[in-house]
Amino acid sequence: VETPGLPVEVIYILSFLHASDRKEASLVCRSWYSASQDPRFQRNITFRFPASASSLELIRGLGRKPRCSLIISQLDGFSISRSLLLEVGLCLGPKLESLALPGSSITEASLLALLPRLSSLRRLDLRGLDSLFMSGAFLSREEHRQQVRSALCGLEELDLSDLRYLSDLTFNRLTGCTPRLRRLSLAGCHIAFEFDPYRGCPVGAVEDSSALLSLRNLRRLLMEQKSTLVALDLSRTSITPESLRTVAQVGCRHKFQRLSDLLLLPSLRSLDLSECLHINGTEMVKGLKGSDAARRQLETLNLRSCTYIRVVFFLARLLGDTLCELDLTSCSNVTDLSVCAVATYLQKLVVLRLGWCKEVTDWGLLGMVQRAKCEPDEETVRITGPRFTRTFGNMGFFKPPRLPFEERPKLVTPNDLEQFRQQAGASLLALSRLQELDLSACSKLTDSSITQVMRFPDLHHLSLSMLPEITDDSFVSTARHCRSLTSLVLSHCPGISDRGVAQAAPYLPRLQHLYLSCCNNITDRSLLLLVQHCKRLRTLDISRCNNISVAAVDFLQTQLPFLENLHYKFKGGADLSLSL
Repeated sequence: VETPGLPVEVIYILSFLHASDRKEASLVCRSWYSASQDPRFQRNITFRFPASASSLELIRGLGRKPRCSLIISQLDGFSISRSLLLEVGLCLGPKLESLALPGSSITEASLLALLPRLSSLRRLDLRGLDSLFMSGAFLSREEHRQQVRSALCGLEELDLSDLRYLSDLTFNRLTGCTPRLRRLSLAGCHIAFEFDPYRGCPVGAVEDSSALLSLRNLRRLLMEQKSTLVALDLSRTSITPESLRTVAQVGCRHKFQRLSDLLLLPSLRSLDLSECLHINGTEMVKGLKGSDAARRQLETLNLRSCTYIRVVFFLARLLGDTLCELDLTSCSNVTDLSVCAVATYLQKLVVLRLGWCKEVTDWGLLGMVQRAKCEPDEETVRITGPRFTRTFGNMGFFKPPRLPFEERPKLVTPNDLEQFRQQAGASLLALSRLQELDLSACSKLTDSSITQVMRFPDLHHLSLSMLPEITDDSFVSTARHCRSLTSLVLSHCPGISDRGVAQAAPYLPRLQHLYLSCCNNITDRSLLLLVQHCKRLRTLDISRCNNISVAAVDFLQTQLPFLENLHYKFKGGADLSLSL
């Protein structure tokens, strides 16, 4: 569709802009506004808003769009919420593709009146909606199930995370209305992996449990929908290895005895092992070595809180061709050698999270680790549990050894930095495609590395919180070389002051989310500078910044039109966290 008044080349150029940039361009004139509303830009756009009387007019306006997705928060059982859901069904019913209701407490009757109208729905998010399942009567009537089944027959994604009262009975009623599920999330649900309420009874011989969700019932669903289901999220459910193996075997021609067998699946693209405390990585290395297909397909790897992982070097070398997202948050055994391996082999990374890796130092980010240490012998890498020095002879009568992350690293000198500039090493600079980087709580990092490696033109999200050694120099250097930043976290960095904000703010016109809590050197002057240079701010956290006055906060709220969330707390007052 060619927009009158502007050549098609302009619309083509607009297609390369971020949505927030297109929004700015739409303010130029009427023709530019019409160009920004081109149907080609309206795909996969999600509208998010809280339940209120003013939202009714917004929903009526969305009825003119060919398709849309909604995230509606703070719904309850009162008349405004009921009217809002009714309006969604009337105005957007056949056009709605995705619906999420976070932080809500709606009634069964309200949802049952809405769902039969959503005939094009592809994604439904009911996470945390305990009010629907508390009574156990949701979808108990056959006529309701028939109406919902006819509307949700094409549903592909269903999120049932964090539901305390989900049982076999309500789970089967709901999934029975969604025969073509591709993705199902049960993260944080109470699933009985160890206790089987049907023990000793054949499947179907007893009625579904109305008290709990069992592994046997979950396995039955997987058997019924194995032809379509491709993703199942069981994170935060305390699943046992035996139960995981049982789930993985459903509908697969492979027999999974170890994690290495799971990696033999040729279609595996994402692997989430977060908080799996017994994972050490050796089985993963074996599986990747035995499957060229897995190495060609795996794009996302989440090892958050896997404290025994020590084979990052070998994983990086095996996954270098395809891996785009790597999460090593709270992996206490990640060292400078690990960072060098990531920078050397995983140069296609878009997302890298190293938060709380306390052994990472400036040397790792600069890639100046001794070469003799950069390629450890695989045979010498043995994963064991925690090593104790206590013996029978000194039991209880010795001083505990000093923890590795408590030791102060060798400081980087100006001569070292000059050497870094002259030689090409495996520094973080090699990850030129990064869009998200988390280095929070890597407390050994200083200005020496941050000012040298934070040079990513496409970086959107950066967290440098809880780095006590960095100063304004890191803030300013990052702002100058990462001008695409939309989210920046500098909380608990005592070295950040007004001087840094004054020099960095002019380089951050796209910034939308800024976190400066517990930065006590921030004063009213910084807020005035943010008003002047960062007009797109939507979230600002200045909690426990004791040198900021109430008057400056009030002025900030009147000057920033897009500000939605403001968090601040003063010495003598309450915690004032506002959603504007």
